Amino acid sequence: MAAWTWRFETAGGTEVQPAVQPEEFTTQGDAESWIGEYWKDLKEGGTDQVRLFEDATEIYGPMSLHAEEAEEAEAAEAAAEPEA
Repeated sequence: MAAWTWRFETAGGTEVQPAVQPEEFTTQGDAESWIGEYWKDLKEGGTDQVRLFEDATEIYGPMSLHAEEAEEAEAAEAAAEPEA
């Protein structure tokens, strides 16, 4: 059976120890649900981005844990622009 794991990184791609220790997941959905629950704690603990692996194969990443902040900044900038 495949093991799904997360790699925790700084914005520069250096691996860091997560603030919340994950388990090994048996499905991609379980791994994604876990990151959805703990991403704020991970971000506050020094993780900027994550990568998802199925065994030794990278499935996707890097995925920023700061995406919500970037979306809020973009929305604020759009709201501040004068209409043409």
